[in-house]
Amino acid sequence: MHRRSMRGALVVVAAATLTLAACGSKTPATPSAGGGSTPASDTAVASASSSDTGMASGSDTGMASGSDTGMASSSSSESGGGSESSSGASSSGGGGAAGGSGSGLTITPVVQIDTSGKEVKSAAGAAPADPAGDGKAKCSGVSLAFAGAQTGDNAALGINIFDGAKVALDAHNKANPGCQVKMTPFDTTGDQQQATQVAPKIVADTSIIGLLGPAFSGETGATENIFSEAGLVSVTASATRVDLTTQGFKTFFRGLANDGVQGPSVAKYMVDTLKYKKVCVIQDDSAYGTGLADAVKKGLGSVADESCAQDVKTKQKDFSAVVTAIQTAAPDAIFYSGYYAEGAPLASQLRSASVTAAFVSADGVNDPQFVKQAGDASKDAILSCPCGPSPEKFAADYKAANNNAAPGVYSVEAYDLTTIMLKAIDSGVKDRAGMVDYVKKYNGAGLARQYKWDDKGELTSALIWIYKVQ
Repeated sequence: MHRRSMRGALVVVAAATLTLAACGSKTPATPSAGGGSTPASDTAVASASSSDTGMASGSDTGMASGSDTGMASSSSSESGGGSESSSGASSSGGGGAAGGSGSGLTITPVVQIDTSGKEVKSAAGAAPADPAGDGKAKCSGVSLAFAGAQTGDNAALGINIFDGAKVALDAHNKANPGCQVKMTPFDTTGDQQQATQVAPKIVADTSIIGLLGPAFSGETGATENIFSEAGLVSVTASATRVDLTTQGFKTFFRGLANDGVQGPSVAKYMVDTLKYKKVCVIQDDSAYGTGLADAVKKGLGSVADESCAQDVKTKQKDFSAVVTAIQTAAPDAIFYSGYYAEGAPLASQLRSASVTAAFVSADGVNDPQFVKQAGDASKDAILSCPCGPSPEKFAADYKAANNNAAPGVYSVEAYDLTTIMLKAIDSGVKDRAGMVDYVKKYNGAGLARQYKWDDKGELTSALIWIYKVQ
């Protein structure tokens, strides 16, 4: 959810102390020299990103909040974390989101499915790994990093991940006074060109022995060779494009199902469960959007009507031509393959034109910002995600660590993956080679699922969740 290629301004990256404002907003502080981790007060988080001014300003949409610094505000991040096997899920977790103005809508979990689109019951499993460990860990001179959007049109997706990691870091550092681990965030703005400027700064800091991210598929594909050559493990909570694990990257591990699983799963669900006979697939121009659209079309087969397939662009806001084409086609449903920044105005314009076809999308849209920006037009939208509902205790801990903001999409995955890296450090891992070896051999339960990877860096087992805005 997602990781992806997007156009953005280049951002000057420097180390800085992170100040956390209410609802998960990030306000830059005075930069310090170098690219390493800067000690943070209570959250064990250091900042290595400060953006140029003039980044995406949300105004009344609740998107990345501009102010003078261009830093992002995630407002009330309340979409899903992950839970294939966890019980006691929060009623608002997984996709629970504050609705648009006056709408009272939320994204709620419906069912967990496999690639055939069939329901898979959540089963109780082993106790999930605890980042606190036994409280006896000793370490020094090592740190972690996060690479992903903290500003930009889809910043909420990256903020959800970073804030989820904080929950694990806080638990670990409170329990282990002899091993204080910090995580430095590097802001990519979700843009692959910016990510290529950030990646060398990450690998240059030799104290960083593990990376959470990159977040979007486009930026991941553009930078993984840098991390691989540096021997730095890269565990993503969200990059889902299938071919990321087929390019020979030696240190890349994906912490959720890829679009080769998500695409056919949601396609079969649309055909066999929702009984759609005609679907128009609309895709954006990102690496994520094009890859997922291909997988969905293949899964839909003849139900995907090529005569009404549409292409849109990142940052596009006027969808009048697309709306006209959909009106003419009169499909049962639209599948939108892209992000909420474009998905929200698209849904609004479709409903304003009295298009009644079901609006279906995936993890790039499964965020409270979609509901907030689309308002009542988001009602009844069907949203898939490789992530599932947040367990109640995690949701409470997340709120405590993030100024009462609720967990977002990928937050649980971020917690689990950060926990795995912290367990490696607690076990005595002191360098990048040791971290890669630890993750490669890891086999353990998390809040979201069992984590065990094959030789390509894919999970050996992963499922998809379906949500509905209601």
